[in-house]
Amino acid sequence: MLMKEDIGIGMFFSQLIMWSIIITSAGSLYFAGLTDIQTADQAASSLEPLVKNFPNAGQIAKLIFAFGIIGTGLLAIPVLAASSAFALSDTFDWKEGLEKKFSQAKSFYSVIVASTLIGVWVTFSNVNPIQALILAAVINAVVTVPILFIVLRLANDKKILQDKVNSRFSNIFGWFTFALMTISVIVMFLSFKP
Repeated sequence: MLMKEDIGIGMFFSQLIMWSIIITSAGSLYFAGLTDIQTADQAASSLEPLVKNFPNAGQIAKLIFAFGIIGTGLLAIPVLAASSAFALSDTFDWKEGLEKKFSQAKSFYSVIVASTLIGVWVTFSNVNPIQALILAAVINAVVTVPILFIVLRLANDKKILQDKVNSRFSNIFGWFTFALMTISVIVMFLSFKP
């Protein structure tokens, strides 16, 4: 029961933060006239109107953006690296867990190290981070549709889950999400301009 509450509270706050970021970013970027962001500097300059009454507004905006990016990175890097390690460890039946020593879970920790090094490499390479983020979001959107379909089918398979199948509410919410994601991906492809 505690795990269910923990997951529910965590998901609530993660969604609250995500939607807050989306809404404030869209509002500040749109009102600043920035609809085609290519660099982090362009995104930071869109924050200037929020602090225009302060002296050195441009510098303050860039500092706010920099602290936000650093904070996001400090939160995201360990979570993403560890989630990759857990996923690969589950797939290949490796020993896993952050409570284990390196010698007890070498493959698990090697994935964390490799993921972190790839992230550092991307930072110092010529890869445009904004374009990489957009590409990652597009790939996630496209891949989510079939994965969500498979998860919903499995969540309703009585042969596998017996009496633990999805509730009616979970099915309505899940299939609504699947339909919304499918429509979003179709609209994205239709509106794509090469």
